[in-house]
Amino acid sequence: MTHPLSRRNFLVAALAVPVAAAATAAPALAVDQHDQFTAASTKYGVPASVLAAISYGQTRWEDHAGVPSTSLGYGPMHLVDGAAAQAQRDAAAGKHAAGVIDTLGQAATLTGLSKDELRTDTAANIMGAAAVVAAAQREAGHAVGAHTDPATWYVAIASASGFSAAASQRGFADDVISDLRAGASKTTSGVQLKLQATKVGSVTSQRAVLTKRMDTAAKQAAPTDPIDAPKGLPVEWVPAPYEQLSSDPGNYGNHDLGNRPVAPALNTIVIHDTECSYDEALKLVQMPTYLAWNYTVRSSDGTIAQHLEAKDVGWHAGNWYVNAHSIGVEHEGYATAGPTWFTEAMYRKSARLISYLCKKYDIPVDRAHIIGHDQVPATTTGGIKSMHWDPGPFWDWEHYFELLGAPLVRGTRGISRFSAGDMIRILPGFEGNEQIVTGCDDNNPPICVVDGPQPAANFVALHQQPDDSSPLVADIGLHPSGAPSGTGPSDVGARAAAGEDYVVADVDGDWTAIWYLGQKSWFHNPAKSPTARLLKKGMKATAKTDVVVYGRAYPESSAYPDPSWDQGVSAFSYTWGAGQEYVVADTNVPTDYYKAWYYDINTPNDHIDIVGKTKYYLVYFGHRVMYVQADDVTLT
Repeated sequence: MTHPLSRRNFLVAALAVPVAAAATAAPALAVDQHDQFTAASTKYGVPASVLAAISYGQTRWEDHAGVPSTSLGYGPMHLVDGAAAQAQRDAAAGKHAAGVIDTLGQAATLTGLSKDELRTDTAANIMGAAAVVAAAQREAGHAVGAHTDPATWYVAIASASGFSAAASQRGFADDVISDLRAGASKTTSGVQLKLQATKVGSVTSQRAVLTKRMDTAAKQAAPTDPIDAPKGLPVEWVPAPYEQLSSDPGNYGNHDLGNRPVAPALNTIVIHDTECSYDEALKLVQMPTYLAWNYTVRSSDGTIAQHLEAKDVGWHAGNWYVNAHSIGVEHEGYATAGPTWFTEAMYRKSARLISYLCKKYDIPVDRAHIIGHDQVPATTTGGIKSMHWDPGPFWDWEHYFELLGAPLVRGTRGISRFSAGDMIRILPGFEGNEQIVTGCDDNNPPICVVDGPQPAANFVALHQQPDDSSPLVADIGLHPSGAPSGTGPSDVGARAAAGEDYVVADVDGDWTAIWYLGQKSWFHNPAKSPTARLLKKGMKATAKTDVVVYGRAYPESSAYPDPSWDQGVSAFSYTWGAGQEYVVADTNVPTDYYKAWYYDINTPNDHIDIVGKTKYYLVYFGHRVMYVQADDVTLT
C-alpha cells in the first residue's frame, strides 16, 4: 500500500497561475483577503486576519491535500480528529491518556458539515475553525465581529488551538498575536503570500487568564527537576534510567554519565524523528535495556519531555564520537512522511529549545553542527549501510533555520553563474522543490511514498552527468559494488541537502557540478530558479594527494595510557582525490575518545576523556559530515 505525500498550498492554487509563470512574475497575494478567509469571517464574526494568522501558526497556509499531521490534524487550520487521536494515544499508553482536544468534532457539531468535508475541503476546514474560535470567544465572554480588535481574541485563539497544555496554548496565542503585529510572509511556487502587519491592542489582561492556568499546572511539577530549557517553554522531566543490568559492571543502560561540556565538549545537536508516537517514544526511553536521548518533542503542541541532563551522554546517534559531543532531540513523526507530516507547533517549540541550547553551550548554528541523524557518519566503512536516515527528505531545514533566527540564506548571495572553485550553499526551497523519492522504508509494516516526484523535499539529486536521465552518483559506502544510488527514502547517497556547503567542480548550462564523495556530481541549477547560492566567505580544503576521510576524530595510538584502550582511527573506503576541494565547516574539532566502559562512574581510569594531538577538520564530504586529518589537506 502506498501513502500520498501531497503538500499543496490552497492559496497559490486559487490564483490559477502556472508555476513557471509565477516564478517569473512573482505575484503577491494578501492572505487575509482570500475569499475563503473572508467568507468564514463574515459568517462567524472572526476577523479574517485572525483566521489567517491562526492558519499560518498551525500549517503555514498549507492544506496538505487531506493528509493529516502526525497528531492527526487536517487542513490549513489543523483541525484535530480528537476521537482518532485519543484512540491512538490510549493504545500507545496502554490506558486512557487524557488530553486530546477534538477540534474536528467541535467543528462538525457547530457547522453541520461532515468530518470528511472538514478534513479534505479547504473552505470547509476554514469555516469549521472559524466556528470553533467564535464559540471559544463567546465562552470567554467577549464579543464577536469581523472588525473587532484581534487582542480580544487572545483566549479564544488559545482555547481553539487544539493544544491541551495551558503553556502550549499561551505560547500559540503569543505567536499568533506576534505574527499579526509583525506580519508574516512566505514564498511558495514563486508566489509571495503575505499577511500585512495588523494593529493589535494590549493582551495583558487576557494573557493573565492563561498564566493563572499555567501556574496551577506548575504547582503539580517537581521544583527539583533538572529542566534545561528556556523559560516558558512547556517541558516535563521524564528521566531515562541508568541501571546496572547484571553482575557484569559493563552491562548497564541506557546511557552514560559524563561531565559535559567540560569534557567531552558539546558542539553538536542531532535532530531525529521517533518513527513512533510520542507516548511510545517515552515508553522506550524509560526502558533500562533500550537507549536514551536528551529530549522528545510532541507533534500535537510541541510539548517537550527531557530525559537526560546535558552533562550525560545519550546513546542516540549510532556513532560514539558524535554521541560524546552531542545532544539528541527526537521529534514525533516519520522520516518517510507518507501518512503524516511534521507540524508547525513542533518545528517552533523545537527551534526555541535548540536556540537556547546553542547559546548556552556555544554550539554553532549551522548545518554542520545542527544536523539530522542522516548526516551522522558511521564509525567504520562496515557500518555505513546500517546508519539511520531520519528526519528524512521531508524535514524542512530552511524553515527550521528561519525559526532558529539563522536563516540559511544568510551569508550567501545569488549570482547567475558559478565558476569552478566557488563555495556554494544548497538552497532549493522546500515547497515546490520536486524531487524523486520512491518505494518504502524499513518500518514494520513499511511506510511508503507514491512513486515519482514529491512536491516538497529538502535536497537536490546528484547525477553523474549534467542530464536528468543520467544515473545518480555512486556511494560506495552504501553500494560497495559501485552501482548508482537509488531513489528509496533511505538512500541518501546522491542527495545534497538544504544548508550544506560544497565547492563547485564544473558548470554546464543550467547544471552545476560539486565535489561530493570523491567525484564530480551534477545537480540542476537553472538561472531562473536557482537551487544554490554563492557563499560570501568560507574556508575550503584541497587534498595534497589522494587522502581518506573518517567518521570520528579519535586520538593517535600513543595518546592512550593503556594500549588495550586504543580505538584506532578506521578510515572510510571513500577517496578524496588530489586537487579536489571541500568546504571546511569546523577547524576546531576535538580529538578525543570518551572512555566510559563501566557502570560505576568512580571506577578507576574510566569515565575519562582521552585527548590526542592529531588535528582534524570537519568537512561537508557527502550527504553526511566527515573528518579529514589536517596534515592531508591545504586550507584556502
